[in-house]
Amino acid sequence: MTFCAAIKIKDGLIGISDTRITSGTERTTARKVTIHQHGNHSMFLMTSGLRSVRDKALTYFEEVVEEEDTTFDKLYKAVNAFATQLRRVAEEDKNALKESGLDFNIFSIVGGQLEKDNEHKLFMLYPEGNWVEVGPGSPYIVIGESSYGKPVIDRVLQYDSSMIMALKVAFIAFDSARISAVDVDFPIDVVLYKRNSFDIVQHHFTREDLQHLPGWWQERMRKAAEEMPDDWANTVISKLYPNK
Repeated sequence: MTFCAAIKIKDGLIGISDTRITSGTERTTARKVTIHQHGNHSMFLMTSGLRSVRDKALTYFEEVVEEEDTTFDKLYKAVNAFATQLRRVAEEDKNALKESGLDFNIFSIVGGQLEKDNEHKLFMLYPEGNWVEVGPGSPYIVIGESSYGKPVIDRVLQYDSSMIMALKVAFIAFDSARISAVDVDFPIDVVLYKRNSFDIVQHHFTREDLQHLPGWWQERMRKAAEEMPDDWANTVISKLYPNK
């Protein structure tokens, strides 16, 4: 499984992905985010699903970028180009995968800004190649192991959150997935894009780099639970101890 999250806020984009690769009983690490950047073209791409499908589609897409990048002046055009390559791989491999008991299940996130985009953009692509664009109303995407990290993002993130706040929320979402899903783990890759900068920055964090954070967060969750108002709970608890 995979954990990839991308957030769009007023000031830019934040992406975070784990690097755990599971194949049967074997576990390895590999990057799940790639960056395409030159001039006023800044774009990152993250994927979850079968690694073989991802690698093949990405190889085809990189070839298209080399040959036709000047035609991509808006991000949605690059997204359409990647979708075309997903459909191409589906035509070539989907039946063979199905016969082997495997689903063609690649999900993708594309974020960035190209020269004619009026703002930074964020898209999610489905395995069929269709896509949706992320907007202020629900300013994030999680693919892969999405069920554990979403609640904290839903509760905390706002479109006008700061870059550092959004990054913290993304990390907490990753850590929530890591705790509950055995196929999500360190190291993690982080990408950041500041609006209208046309410059994506990235950083790779190991477990050792961030080992102090999970314990810090867990202790504060325990403390918050203890400090939660308990008058409502005592209504029920008192029935267990009627003589107190």
